[in-house]
Amino acid sequence: MSSLVDIDSHVRDVLNIVNNQPASCSMSHSVAQSWTRCLVEFGLDPGRFVLPPVLTQHELNVRREAAGDLIACSKLEMTTLYQQLADPELAVILVDANGVIVHQVSSVPFGEAVAADGLRPGAVWSEQEAGTNGMGTCLTERECLAIYQHEHFYPRYMSLTCSAAPIFDERGAIVGVLDVTSRSRMLQQHSLVLVGMSRQMIENRLIDSRYRRANTVHFHSRPEFVGTLHAGKLAVDDDGIVLAANRSALFQLDLRSPDQLCGKRIEEAFSATLEDMIARSIRGSFHPITVYSAHASNRFFVIAQTPRDATSFGNANQVATSARGQWSDVSINRNATARAKSPRETRDAKPAAAGLDKLSHLEFGDPRMAAQSQLAARVIQRKIPIILRGQTGTGKEVFANALHSISPNAAGAFVAVNCASLPETLIESELFGYRAGAFTGAQREGRRGKIVQANNGTLFLDEIGDMPMALQARLLRVIEEREVTPLGAETTIKVDFQLISASHRNLLDLVQRGLFREDLYYRLNGIEINLPPLCERADLLPLVQHILESEAEDPPELSAEARQALANYAWPGNIRQLRHVLQMAIALCDGPEIRCAHLPAEIVDETRSTGGSPARASAAGPLAQQANAAAAAFDDEADLSALNAIQVKERETVLAMLDEHRWNVSNVAKTLGISRNTLYRKMHRLHIRLSHDAAQASVDDACGK
Repeated sequence: MSSLVDIDSHVRDVLNIVNNQPASCSMSHSVAQSWTRCLVEFGLDPGRFVLPPVLTQHELNVRREAAGDLIACSKLEMTTLYQQLADPELAVILVDANGVIVHQVSSVPFGEAVAADGLRPGAVWSEQEAGTNGMGTCLTERECLAIYQHEHFYPRYMSLTCSAAPIFDERGAIVGVLDVTSRSRMLQQHSLVLVGMSRQMIENRLIDSRYRRANTVHFHSRPEFVGTLHAGKLAVDDDGIVLAANRSALFQLDLRSPDQLCGKRIEEAFSATLEDMIARSIRGSFHPITVYSAHASNRFFVIAQTPRDATSFGNANQVATSARGQWSDVSINRNATARAKSPRETRDAKPAAAGLDKLSHLEFGDPRMAAQSQLAARVIQRKIPIILRGQTGTGKEVFANALHSISPNAAGAFVAVNCASLPETLIESELFGYRAGAFTGAQREGRRGKIVQANNGTLFLDEIGDMPMALQARLLRVIEEREVTPLGAETTIKVDFQLISASHRNLLDLVQRGLFREDLYYRLNGIEINLPPLCERADLLPLVQHILESEAEDPPELSAEARQALANYAWPGNIRQLRHVLQMAIALCDGPEIRCAHLPAEIVDETRSTGGSPARASAAGPLAQQANAAAAAFDDEADLSALNAIQVKERETVLAMLDEHRWNVSNVAKTLGISRNTLYRKMHRLHIRLSHDAAQASVDDACGK
């Protein structure tokens, strides 16, 4: 509670700012304008606090029904945002276009504490009712903003800090505000960017929800961004008429409002028809294709897709959102009353929800991992063969199992065969099975092979590149004819299965070297999904936290030094190595905190050898990593006197490559044949920092400016 002195001082500041008089602290223009509106237009008195009005339960239900699609599209993002921020002293809040709180995520204690101040579902937080605050002022200003403690109109709210972003529909109308309100005494610079990113996800979900039967076009001027939330998104009908566009699409096409694009043919935006873009996307296995703008020479990278059917990823995602939304309107740990479902509806919904939830738990904000997950989830619905490519330990079998869980064959068995671990003499009998007495040592009753076991399910062939050439021919025949003949048998068995293969080797390179059948390769490679190595993932620390929580009921915390050591390490064994390290640390930890003493020496030594310079962002979550990278401080002109002549030349070479690749660190690292972390360390050693313009562009893009 603010003291009387604080209240009197705040009231004087409000009056002075409104009357253009000196105040005890400076205010931004938007806050000064808001204070003026509250005092002059709405007749509010900063010295006389009045709780915001609260709707009756019936009135709130009416509001929620009217904002049903907004709430449905926001729940999962709000839950994810709350988990990423990992602060029990905050609430993630959704208000409708009139400032009414329609959904809220918080801990029970914090939810009960702020409810006394009117921060609860059904409360009206417009400026007219609650004065200057994140939600109400954001509705008026129509842009991302933060209201720090003393910037609130009422002294009662001076303990709170709000970060808010407006949510727009596909026609440019504001439909609500996403807000994070906390008691933190520090203004978290990345919080506003996090909220802005979550807002973009909600806006994209709204388009998916409202235009389920429309074709979708995702595009960006850079190919690596096509599968991210920064991509432009269009909903297009079968006649090629644009029905909806997100704000990133308008920004990239240099348009000011949706009316300049919606209702017009897509050829007015691109030099290609919808049919052409869809056909080329299918031929390219949904890798980005190249098109040009209709009236300029701007190049875009595009993925175009036809509408998703009833068993698609989109619908499964809605089921998963509902199933995972076990957060009450006031707090996390209260059970909400679910609507009654028929036995058939419940039976159908559970596998889809559980499966997609399983897939979503494999990525925690890394853009590449998220894009690959979404692409694989869509392709699996069409029963297209999938090849998973990734280093040993990146979780290929876990990823394949999760894909099986959301596939049309989810009710069947998931059968995994590691082609590298079985002796060559046993692979054939393992795959195809054998009849009784087929050979000496065979089981008396015979044995069903893995392919038959996977009938109506999923067959996962790990390390397919190690399969002997002779068996490759038999596997090709099984895939083509969908029937298998066990060893020693004369009759065939019809089979139907989803095929997922995996390898850490380049199969196309093996084909060119004559070590893998070309016809089998093209049968397996309906689409290739690349799982990034752990050293290149941006979500290491959230992944660490997830593993800790899965390995212990009451997981220990990580000390700052241990967190930095884990972040700096290169992880040659990837996720498998990370899990083993954390399991050992939990076993060795004799208190509430994991310290460097509980970690293997090589991990700690690498941190010391780099002088403690972090190779990764140490933010609380995957979106926070991008926000912190964008909001980081930038050095003045680097002092190059400490560099020798060779290092100066190396610095010039790296700078030239960064310019050539438009400062895309991932692409430069790939060109150099090194990991992204290694390149960051090299840049640090050579006094190379990201430019201010590049970083600011990331912040502006995240906030939708």
